[in-house]
Amino acid sequence: MSELAFDAQRWLSSLHANGYQLGLPELLWYQHHTRLLDLSPGQQVHSKLAGSYLARSKGRGMEFDEVRHYQVGDDVRAIDWRVTARTGRVHTKLFREERERPVFLLTELTESMRFGSSLLLKSVQAAHLAALLAWHCKANGDKLGGLVFSEQQHVLLKPLGRSRGVLRYLQALLDVHQQSHSNQGMALSTALAELRRLLRPGSLLYILSDFASLDAEALRHLQVLSQHNEIHCCQLSDPLELQLPSELQGEALVSAAQALKVVQFNSQLKQRYQQQQQQALATAKHSVLQLGCKWLTLSSASPLLSQLAGVYHD
Repeated sequence: MSELAFDAQRWLSSLHANGYQLGLPELLWYQHHTRLLDLSPGQQVHSKLAGSYLARSKGRGMEFDEVRHYQVGDDVRAIDWRVTARTGRVHTKLFREERERPVFLLTELTESMRFGSSLLLKSVQAAHLAALLAWHCKANGDKLGGLVFSEQQHVLLKPLGRSRGVLRYLQALLDVHQQSHSNQGMALSTALAELRRLLRPGSLLYILSDFASLDAEALRHLQVLSQHNEIHCCQLSDPLELQLPSELQGEALVSAAQALKVVQFNSQLKQRYQQQQQQALATAKHSVLQLGCKWLTLSSASPLLSQLAGVYHD
């Protein structure tokens, strides 16, 4: 059975999953599928600790970069004697320093994320993506930290390396998704404010959310974070949020502005609904892209691997 072309329901059953509850087996499954991701830095790495990424600044390190004419103050131990002998002018070797870049995952599991009309809840798909990113961090030797939050509780995690960082984050996903009422929850804007205290310049941040609560305060925190960090916003959506089914007919009693009203599902309503939803999504995407962040939309209606295969292998 191919990892990218498989029966989704059979896949869920093999993991003892149902799409609306979250279990450890489905999160552990992703450790064997990290090759679909590419977390190479898209901007300069600032951390001074040793690691597996190449900084754009030059200095003594493990990776050879280039040869240039010797300048006063250069380390004589880096002189390239072969090039010097061949050209008759003293040349020195330059190196790119290897530096560590911590990775942070911000995963939203609020009420708006606990919706799904097809395969998975958006919150479950977000947890799957978080697991895939976490296992990729381990494979790269990155330290992993972040925040998992809902209206009921949150778990803030400082960066840890190896399997400890991954398993700790997976446990946080499970704990918060179970919705134990601890009255220590938060909104997206508060979560971003918390990360401002935790992130070091040069970090990589993935935000996993439907961005339904992306307000002016959240954008302000996001702007500050984006000035010194690389940010990828992964927007989780469901087909029913974007478009009402064509076969939907008749009347329904719905809640609107804390009141109940009867709605007639005609073609005009369906068109207006689709336009409003698409406009809201376009506005959120535009606001995020203006800050220099990356944007990726993923659906809860199909397996994660099949969607990411198109993103990273087109």
